[in-house]
Amino acid sequence: MRYKRHRYFIAERVNLIQRSKIRELFEKARKIENVISLGIGEPDFDTPDNIKEAAKRALDEGWTHYTPNAGIPELRQAISEYYKERYNLGVPTDNIIVTAGAYEATYLAFETLLERGDEVIIPDPAFVCYAEDAKLAEAGIVRLPLREENGFQPDPDELLELITKRTRMIVINYPNNPTGATIDEKTAKAIADIAEDYNLYILSDEPYEHFLYEGAKHYPMLKYAPDNTILANSFSKTFAMTGWRLGFAIAPKDIIKDMIKLHAYVIGNVSSFVQVAGIEALRSPKSWEAVEKMRREYAERRKIVLDAIKEMPYISAFEPKGAFYIFANIKETGMTSEEFSEWLLEKAKVVVIPGTAFGKNGEGYVRISYATKKEKLIEAMKRMKKALEEL
Repeated sequence: MRYKRHRYFIAERVNLIQRSKIRELFEKARKIENVISLGIGEPDFDTPDNIKEAAKRALDEGWTHYTPNAGIPELRQAISEYYKERYNLGVPTDNIIVTAGAYEATYLAFETLLERGDEVIIPDPAFVCYAEDAKLAEAGIVRLPLREENGFQPDPDELLELITKRTRMIVINYPNNPTGATIDEKTAKAIADIAEDYNLYILSDEPYEHFLYEGAKHYPMLKYAPDNTILANSFSKTFAMTGWRLGFAIAPKDIIKDMIKLHAYVIGNVSSFVQVAGIEALRSPKSWEAVEKMRREYAERRKIVLDAIKEMPYISAFEPKGAFYIFANIKETGMTSEEFSEWLLEKAKVVVIPGTAFGKNGEGYVRISYATKKEKLIEAMKRMKKALEEL
C-alpha cells in the first residue's frame, strides 16, 4: 500500500519568526560587485593574539571534553572578578551562566521567565532578536518609543504608562544598537525603581559597554536593581570574538538555576577550549590593551562618518556616544528607510540598514556601522555624498 506524499508540517512558533531584513540586504549586496558594506554589526579586527594562543594551548592540553553546564568554574570566577574590579559589584559565581554569546543568554532569559499571556516591553527601535525571542516565548510585545530628541533614551513616564497587570519584563540595551545612544545614570535609576516597584524583570543587554566616546560612561543595570536584573553580555564585541560564540548572563541564583536547566538541553555547554580562551581574555592586560586600541580606532572612524554626513544634503546624524553605529535621519530625502537603503545600494553600491529593521519607530532612519576600515569608510562617504547631491 502506498501513501500519498504530503507537505512538511512546521511548528507554528517557527512560522512566527521573521527573517532578518539585515540578512536579506546582505544577500542582495553579495551579488553586486565593488560593494562597501556599512551594515554588519561586527568588529573588523582580528581576535587578540594572546586569546588565540590560549585556545591553542587549551586544545593541546586536552580541553576537548564536556564542561559543567553553567561553564568552567574558573571562567565564572573571572567574570565575577571583572565586575568587582570594574564596577565594584559583588557577583557570586552561582549567579553566572556561560552561554553561546549574548544571543543565547537573551533567549534563555525569555524562555525561562516569560509565558503565554505575559507582556514584555521592548524599545523601538531595538536590536532584532528581542521581539523574535518574545514570540517564541508566546509573550505579548509592547513597544516603547525611543526618540532622537530624547537622545534615544527611554522616557520613564512613558514606560510607566505601558505597564499593565500582565507586564513581566522590560528590555534595556545600552550602549544601544542601532542608535549608538548611551543611557544616563538618572534614567537607569528610574527604570530600576520602576522594576522594583512593580516587581518586573529587566533584561539588560550590554555587549557594547567598552566602546564609549567623549567621556560617556556605562551604567550596568545590575548596579541599581540586582534582584530584578538579568544582565546579558558577550565577548564578541569587546574582544573581537564574534565567531567564538562566547557570552554570559548574570541574574539572581534561582533564575540562573533554571536557565542552566534549559541551557543543558539547548547546547549542553559552550566549547571547553573557547571558555579557557575567555579566561585569558578577561585576565590578561594584553587583551585590555587591544580593547583600548580598538576603541580609539572606532573613535576616529566615528569622527570620519559624522564629519562626512555634515557635508551631505538631505541627511543628518544623531551623534552617538557608544557602540559603533550611527543612526542617520534620511527623512528629507522623501524616501522610506527601505527605499533609501535599496536606492543607495543600487546608486552608490553602499550597504546601510533601514531603520525599520529595528522597529516601526526606526522609519526615517538608517543604521551605518563604522566597524570597517578607514579607507572603505572614506570611499563609502564619498559615494553617499555624490549620490545624494544628484538626488
